[in-house]
Amino acid sequence: MNRPSGPLKVNARDPGASIVLAAGLNRYLSSAGPSRPVVTVCIGTDRSTGDSLGPLVGMLLERRKPPGAPVYGTLDQPVHAVNLRDTLDDIERTFRDPFIIAVDACLGQLASVGSVQLCEGPVKPGAGVNKQLPPVGHIHLTGVVNVGGFMEYLVLQNTRLSVVMGMAEVIADALCRALAQRQRLAVRPPEPGAERKAVLKP
Repeated sequence: MNRPSGPLKVNARDPGASIVLAAGLNRYLSSAGPSRPVVTVCIGTDRSTGDSLGPLVGMLLERRKPPGAPVYGTLDQPVHAVNLRDTLDDIERTFRDPFIIAVDACLGQLASVGSVQLCEGPVKPGAGVNKQLPPVGHIHLTGVVNVGGFMEYLVLQNTRLSVVMGMAEVIADALCRALAQRQRLAVRPPEPGAERKAVLKP
């Protein structure tokens, strides 16, 4: 299965948004291989409505417990600017060559508010508020929670929770779908006669 050719962007309010995102996630996960550990890092803080997207996704994932997919960053134990480096160090110590999916909120244009984007490569947490933090993830999901360009801290504080929660539910559902699909493929039994064909193959 080929990787997506570029960023995938969906509106969280569109029907089937999580299905579209899950399909994109499946393409990246298939390239990671069936045995490589997948870790989701949900970045943000519960002290700011706009920046709570990551912890909300982490909380929803923790409740649904997708198979074989540890989650870092929840409402109870958020991953934020203060502990991000330590969290990444802990992941590297715990897992061998993990494939990391990062989830974070961002600010953007008015027309993009409520949209979720799946991209290859790391996310750069805190870039919108001029924080120097380590990049995170082999792929990342970002949700545009509000309009950027001015007074970012105040904008994040005054973001509507309903917008953030809607995106969190879509992202969590997409991740659960993709991770469940990966698990099914990993445990799928070989096709009948596959072993015999392998033996007879010259």
